Amino acid sequence: MRYDPLILFLLATFTISTVLTTGGVVCYVGTWANYRTGNGNYSIPNIGENLDVDLCDHIIYTFVGLEEATGKVISLDPWLDLGTGTGGTGLRGFCTFTDLKQKNPNLRASLAVGGWNEGSSKYSTMVNDPAKRKIFIDSAVEMMKEYNFDGFDLDWEYPNQRGGNPVDAENFNTLIREFREEFDKYGFFLTAAVASAPESVDLSYDVPSLSKYLDRIHVMTYDLHGPWDGVTGINAPMYGSSVYSNNETLAGLYVDNCIRGWLNRGADPEKLALGMPTYGKTFVLSDPSNYGIGAPTQPGNGGPAGPHTKQDGMLGYNEYCEFKSTDGWQEVWDDEQQGVYAYKSNGEWIGFDNEKSLCMKGKYAKDLKLGSTMIWSSETDDFRGICGGKKNPLTAAIKDGISSNPTLC
Repeated sequence: MRYDPLILFLLATFTISTVLTTGGVVCYVGTWANYRTGNGNYSIPNIGENLDVDLCDHIIYTFVGLEEATGKVISLDPWLDLGTGTGGTGLRGFCTFTDLKQKNPNLRASLAVGGWNEGSSKYSTMVNDPAKRKIFIDSAVEMMKEYNFDGFDLDWEYPNQRGGNPVDAENFNTLIREFREEFDKYGFFLTAAVASAPESVDLSYDVPSLSKYLDRIHVMTYDLHGPWDGVTGINAPMYGSSVYSNNETLAGLYVDNCIRGWLNRGADPEKLALGMPTYGKTFVLSDPSNYGIGAPTQPGNGGPAGPHTKQDGMLGYNEYCEFKSTDGWQEVWDDEQQGVYAYKSNGEWIGFDNEKSLCMKGKYAKDLKLGSTMIWSSETDDFRGICGGKKNPLTAAIKDGISSNPTLC
């Protein structure tokens, strides 16, 4: 049976429009958590036990990378992703991931390229070369078709930053336009994870063009505060704090300001996804008796690494909530910022989101009629239900917030 291409295009457009106006939760999955141990192990072979596909409307596998010499999209961990490489038969994570669609026929599964550790400079080189752009796009399409992905997520952090150059923003526009032209042949979904702070947005993006060519813009409204500030701050506060009134930079780093910055620069609200963290940023207080917002902190990389994530300066929500009672954390709700922080007598400090704050953010996204919400990332939610007996409570709280009758906020 043959179909008129115009009819196929109109059907695809209708489908995308329907998705964009219904809301939902986009769930990124850091697949490296497969290698964690104990309660932090996010097993890829058993991913369906950890990732609740009834809570997530769109799941994203992270990350694949860029072969610098050719521009080709490649697996960064063939043993995990493809089931090949040294050490015998691997896990075939791509197939396991996209097989989750059998549990939820409305689920979309995407593959993300890039991430912080991939850097920026080689992406800058690739987008400046028409031949490499074509290889990049063609190899992405080939990989998606082979492993049954529905979409592709561009997580270049960031154009015209971290070794990039000023023509990156223009070249990124060309890249997404060429992606759009190719993806329309297959009905594939095209998204990008983008910077949130207004100054960073101005360096990296032509916002109206992103709205034109992308199906969704995933705004990474987190990591707004951290140990690099020299004072305490909640990772992703909904609103600003009067404590920062004398510091222009810190004063503007809050979710509402970032989202309105995207809107003021011409973003279509139905294309935006509000990003939310399932982890907190940690600090060490200079004076343990001074533990409020904006309290001075010791120089360095922040608080000690958690038992699962093993990264200084952050704790997954699953780590914090598992040990908060035995480790002596004292928790404080900050009503001005609609966020949470906690401190210990030894000077450790964390600013994070809980179920209440994420429900509020979900409601905020719904009230602004944003296209979606997004979490980074599923493997640091309480995916085992250890803390309160309910699996994935943070993801569930966002889902509650965008519902017609929220109960958690």
